[in-house]
Amino acid sequence: MSARLNLLLAVCVLSFATVARAADTATANALFAGGCFWCIEADFEKLDGVIDVESGYIGGKLANPTYQQVSRGGTGHAEAVRVRYDPRKVSYEKLLDYFWRHIDPTVKDRQFCDVGSQYRSAIFYQNAAEEKAARASLQALQQSGRFEHIYTEIVPATTFYLAEEYHQDYYKKNPVRYGYYRYSCGRDARVEAVWGGAH
Repeated sequence: MSARLNLLLAVCVLSFATVARAADTATANALFAGGCFWCIEADFEKLDGVIDVESGYIGGKLANPTYQQVSRGGTGHAEAVRVRYDPRKVSYEKLLDYFWRHIDPTVKDRQFCDVGSQYRSAIFYQNAAEEKAARASLQALQQSGRFEHIYTEIVPATTFYLAEEYHQDYYKKNPVRYGYYRYSCGRDARVEAVWGGAH
């Protein structure tokens, strides 16, 4: 009886591990830079199918950069987010469309009130499929005739470094300060001016 019970327990543990692995592989990550990472994190977390969004730094050569180093400029990094999502609920193409409509692609090395290459807008692709989708989305925007120039970069992903803990979910931890910053920076007003009702 105990041998049979042990076998049953082993099967249950194996089954649970298999389900856990399947659930883990059912998620994917996407990398975007859209100016202040507090804001783009808050925007993406509203999208159905997005599981989690983390703020960080990408695109530079300095290992393990700090916020002070990146915000001063010169490290080559951009403030960015890593979006963990469920591809069964939201496609990478949908994430791209959502990203475009929450930034201002008409400016170079800035977003809204934040100026410098660390606030540039960019799509960091991680494989050939993401690159193809990103370039197709850019081409569709260019062909729409909506914008004379689009400065958003489409570049290969490099190491993504998590920002300091106090930056994660900043909009939840500091809603008053975040709300004031977002309003005074003019982000929503500019997005509305650029995209109208299309965002």
